[in-house]
Amino acid sequence: MANDTSPAGFSYNTRLNILKGPLETIDVGALVDACTDRWYNQTLCQVDESVVRLGVVQGEYHWHKHENEDEFFYVVSGQLLIDLEDRCVDLTPGKAVVIPKGVMHRPRAPVRTVILMVERAGIVPTGTAAT
Repeated sequence: MANDTSPAGFSYNTRLNILKGPLETIDVGALVDACTDRWYNQTLCQVDESVVRLGVVQGEYHWHKHENEDEFFYVVSGQLLIDLEDRCVDLTPGKAVVIPKGVMHRPRAPVRTVILMVERAGIVPTGTAAT
């Protein structure tokens, strides 16, 4: 996927290729350590009809929604804020949330944050932008 630009002017580095297959070890720590992007998203593996993605993020994503897929966010380190139309979900290490399909949201990270996401394999990570 081509890099898109965030509201803050930096590029989103979204990699949809599946990095590892079944029974292959994934060194998540090495991927995090090597990351120099402000908003990095790498598909790690596929589990049945879903994918597990690694995010290393800082700054804000754009407002968007996914019409047909739920999204699961789990914070490994840092802090992820997910703005909703009526409130903000504040996730710190060890906390997770599911954003249901059709819900407008904007993820943002005030500090460098490592997250794992689980979503249906066919999802378009950028979603449908707010108009």
